Amino acid sequence: MSCFKKVIFLHIIVIFLSSVFIPYKGAAISNVSAETAILMDFESGRVLYEKAAHKKMRIASITKIMTAILAIESGKLDETVKVSDKAVRTEGSSVYLKPGEKIKLEHLVYGLMLRSGNDTAVAIAEYIGGSVEGFVFLMNQKAQEIGMRDTVFSNPHGLDDHENHFSTAYDMAILTKYAMENETYREISGTKVHKAPNPDEKWDRSWKNKNKLLTGLYEYSTGGKTGFTKRAKRTLVSTAEKDGHDLIAVTLNGPNDWNDHISMFEWGFAQYDLENVVKKGVVHSVKDDFYKGKVVVRRDFLYPVTDKEKDNLKVEVKLIKPDSNWKKVNDIPAPCGIMIIKLDNKNIGEIPLYYDKHGKVSQKTWFSNLKEMFLSMIGVHSHG
Repeated sequence: MSCFKKVIFLHIIVIFLSSVFIPYKGAAISNVSAETAILMDFESGRVLYEKAAHKKMRIASITKIMTAILAIESGKLDETVKVSDKAVRTEGSSVYLKPGEKIKLEHLVYGLMLRSGNDTAVAIAEYIGGSVEGFVFLMNQKAQEIGMRDTVFSNPHGLDDHENHFSTAYDMAILTKYAMENETYREISGTKVHKAPNPDEKWDRSWKNKNKLLTGLYEYSTGGKTGFTKRAKRTLVSTAEKDGHDLIAVTLNGPNDWNDHISMFEWGFAQYDLENVVKKGVVHSVKDDFYKGKVVVRRDFLYPVTDKEKDNLKVEVKLIKPDSNWKKVNDIPAPCGIMIIKLDNKNIGEIPLYYDKHGKVSQKTWFSNLKEMFLSMIGVHSHG
């Protein structure tokens, strides 16, 4: 593929992924104490509520969500880390690691997320990045990869030791959405108590999660991360699930953050239903003789909507015009088209369509044919 075609292809992918992750906003609530806040639907990324969500702010220890997911994605959780003097001397909250002690990376991540250990953050950074500076580079690289456009990381813990360390409520919701797609992160974030070996004692360390929503304040809480510094004030990221509907809440400089999050979650669960707009299987709206009964969608499309919005959901199918040269099934492009989902005539998502002569859904993954989809979009025609 030529460099020009590669650039065009990557540009189309960016447009496509952006169209799937459109922060289509809902109504507002008014009793949030935080300076900036957001409530986001986990499944779709729809922003249900926001308050100055794109304002750049200091974020304190919710920084550690990025540190945790990078450690998890390293694939080294079972490896043993030797704790440096530098890690032990890190100021602020600590799990009291010992100089030279050897501890599994997995335990460090639990200490990071549950007790907000700044010593664990540095130990993780040094092990994964080779140095704190090397790890910070990885943090910013990942931030750009997942769309955190208004974020700069300068350390792995969120202490106020750098001026150039900030994010937004929106970006932290994006990060949390990304992290919560990882099962290991979900498990660690939602753990109430974790035990880790103590090198100098016969008994284990016992770390209780600082997230009071998870440990008793809110029955639907599934995880999150607390934060505080003198400059950032109280910061909080939390997640909740009710009746299969997952939500993400973020507040920055929130003096009453526990209640802020409960209020946002309760409002979100009351106002929005997670609607199964498209169900995987045969697309029955296709009337073209060539495609009829043979076009399938391979995944459901779920989207949070209010009762009033349900009637304003529309689905549009676009298929590649059949070619007389298609003699065999293998000649038909895969995907053979796209399904566009709209709310109030605004695009809220797109999913690929596939041809199957028996109208069956195969097990191929969505991304396995992403390239073919875009290269085959020339000559697309509509089927209403």
